[in-house]
Amino acid sequence: MADEQGREQVASRPVDADNHYYETLDAFTRHLDRKFRDRGVRVFQDGRHTEMVIGGKVNGFIPNPTFDPVIVPGCLDLQFRGQIPEGVDPRSLTRVEPIRPEYRDREARLATMDAQGLDAILLFPTLGCGVEQALRYDVPATMASLNAFNRWLEDDWGYFHQERIISAPMLSLADPEAALAEVDRVLGLGARVVHVRPAPVPTGTGKGRSLGNRAHDPVWARLAEAGVPVAFHLGDSGYNAMVGAPWGGAEEFAPFRAPDLLGSVLVGDRAIHDTVASLIVDGVFTRHPTLKVASIENGSDWVYPLVKGLRKLANRVPSKFAEDPLDTIRKHIWVTPYYEEDLRKLADTIGVGRVLFGSDWPHGEGLADPAAFTDELTAFSPDEVQLIMRTNCAELIGLPTS
Repeated sequence: MADEQGREQVASRPVDADNHYYETLDAFTRHLDRKFRDRGVRVFQDGRHTEMVIGGKVNGFIPNPTFDPVIVPGCLDLQFRGQIPEGVDPRSLTRVEPIRPEYRDREARLATMDAQGLDAILLFPTLGCGVEQALRYDVPATMASLNAFNRWLEDDWGYFHQERIISAPMLSLADPEAALAEVDRVLGLGARVVHVRPAPVPTGTGKGRSLGNRAHDPVWARLAEAGVPVAFHLGDSGYNAMVGAPWGGAEEFAPFRAPDLLGSVLVGDRAIHDTVASLIVDGVFTRHPTLKVASIENGSDWVYPLVKGLRKLANRVPSKFAEDPLDTIRKHIWVTPYYEEDLRKLADTIGVGRVLFGSDWPHGEGLADPAAFTDELTAFSPDEVQLIMRTNCAELIGLPTS
C-alpha cells in the first residue's frame, strides 16, 4: 500500500500526462494560408454569439469557442464517479466561471503548476480535437489548417517551454508526404510528443485508410528514430457518424453538450481500441520496433477486449504475429486511465511501467487538483506510485526521472 510518506515523496515532482489549454479564436487562422480562408476554420461573431465554421459548415464540437465563461475544473467529478447524491440534479453539478489567464498564458500556467505541485505537463488541444473530422473531405485544407494551428501553438505555448510545458503539435496522416514534412519541422523546433487523432486516416473520399498502412511508414520511422512518442488523444474520431448515427444517435461528437446516451454505449472507446488494433495487426511495431505510443484520455477499459480479440486472432493466424499481442502492447503502449477505473488491474495487465498519471485539467470531468490522483493509488507501493506519477512519463518524453 502507498503510505503517506510515499505520497509526499512523489507529490513534489509529478508529471501530468493530460493537461489542456483553451484555444484563442485565431488559433487556426493566425497563420493559415489565405487560399484556404474559406475552406479551413473561420470565426463568425455577431456581437453576442461566436461560432466556428469548419469546412463550410457550422461546427458544434465546442458550443462556445470563446471559452468565456468556461466550465469549472473538476466540477463533474461526482458524476463521472457515479456518486451523485440522491436527490441532486446532475445538471446542477455543471458550473462555469470567467476564463482564467492560466488557460491561455504559459507564464500564468507555470505559476499555477507551482501551486499545484506539478513539475511538468503534457499539453493538448480542446477545440483542436474536433477539426480533422470536420475537414475530412478536404485533405489540402486539413494539412494547411493543422500546420497553421501548430504555428499558433509555437507562438503561444512553445513545444518545450522551460522544460516544463510540453505541448503536442497536431499531425494528420491524410497526406503522408506533407505529414512527414510537418514532423521534420516540429521536431526541429523541439517537439517532444506529437498528437495524432485515434481514427481512420481521412482520404478525402469518405473512405478511410488504416493507421497501419505502409504509406505512413516514413512518419512512424522518423518518430521512432527521434524517440518521440505518438499520443492518441480522445477527440472526434468520426465514430458517432459511423456507428452511432445509423442507430438514431447524434452524428457529431459534442463532448460539451447533452450526452447522446445510446451513442455513448455504441461508440464507447471503439476509436482507441481500433486504433491500437490497426497498428498491431498491420505490423507497425514489427517494422518500427522502437516506436512509442501513448493513449491519452481514452481510459483503459478498452485494453482487455483488445487483448482478448488480438490473442484469438493470433491463435488462428499465428504467422501474422511476431509475438503475443499482449507483449507488443507491453513494449509499445503507455496508457492514462480514468481515475475512476481499476488502476491495479491495468497495471497488472500492461505493467506498472506503462501507466501514466493524467488529470485532464482544467476540464470539468477531470480532477480539480491534479496531484490528488495519488488518492486513487492506494493499491500501489510507494515505488509504484513514483512510477505512475512521474517516472513513466518523464522517461517517455525525455525528462529527468527524479
